[in-house]
Amino acid sequence: MTTQTALHKQTNRIAQYWALTKPRVTQLAVFCAVIGMFLATDELPSWRVVVAATFGIWLLAGAAFAVNCLAEREIDARMARTARRPMAQGEITVAQTAVFSTVIGGLGMWILYALVNPLTMWLTFVTFVGYAVIYTMILKPATPQNIVIGGLSGAMPPALGWAAVANDVPMQAWLLVMIIFIWTPPHFWALAMYRRDDYAKSGLPMLPVTHGMTFTGFHVWLYSIALAATTLLPFAVKMSGLIYLVSAVALNVVFLWHSWRVHRHYTDLVARKAFTWSIIYLSLLFAALLVDHYVKI
Repeated sequence: MTTQTALHKQTNRIAQYWALTKPRVTQLAVFCAVIGMFLATDELPSWRVVVAATFGIWLLAGAAFAVNCLAEREIDARMARTARRPMAQGEITVAQTAVFSTVIGGLGMWILYALVNPLTMWLTFVTFVGYAVIYTMILKPATPQNIVIGGLSGAMPPALGWAAVANDVPMQAWLLVMIIFIWTPPHFWALAMYRRDDYAKSGLPMLPVTHGMTFTGFHVWLYSIALAATTLLPFAVKMSGLIYLVSAVALNVVFLWHSWRVHRHYTDLVARKAFTWSIIYLSLLFAALLVDHYVKI
């Protein structure tokens, strides 16, 4: 074996382990956690805490996603969207994934405990259990409301970031959690609608498969209305000011327009655009919170 071939195999192996952590999903979660860190204080937070907390939360999130890939490897192999994941293709074994998840998860817990604070470590660990065990292994194969009930674990990053800086999780942090919690169903159901054939093959009881497209589209619309109302709460409780309010209203107008089209004028392209916008929406909404926090009007 040549040196170049060995290097290529090693690089490919690293890429496979990296894929187990679902980096694009992890990035959004960590971004929301970092926003929580900055909102937790009127001053700039300690960069040492921000770096340590970000790294620790990322490691535990990656560990949870690796467990998700392990638990759903056979389901992933049946779905076109996930068939190329390393475990679905048999490129990484169950034992290798279990060891990888344990190592990075354990390292994440140690970083959060030793360099941040125990509260953040325990909250992040509970989030890990909520996603990797309660949602992935229990709720997801059992009920079409899986994403609603299990959405709390995915909504926790702002509270984790807040706890990292303040060593506390006040009402303001839970408002941010509530926003992501209510955002999750219309975000995920839009994906499930245009991937309905995939989910039918998977055997998972996703809402478009169990209750039909019309029912799912209506609930995308209902949750979007609830989301628009919920995103106004930070302004209502004087957590944020006019910059956030104007931004939230503008973003919600676009979100509601996409959701209405999913509900009343469905095509797979409409649902795909709604799903894409939902990711941009959440990123911009939390960015507006950050800007508003430091630029008061």
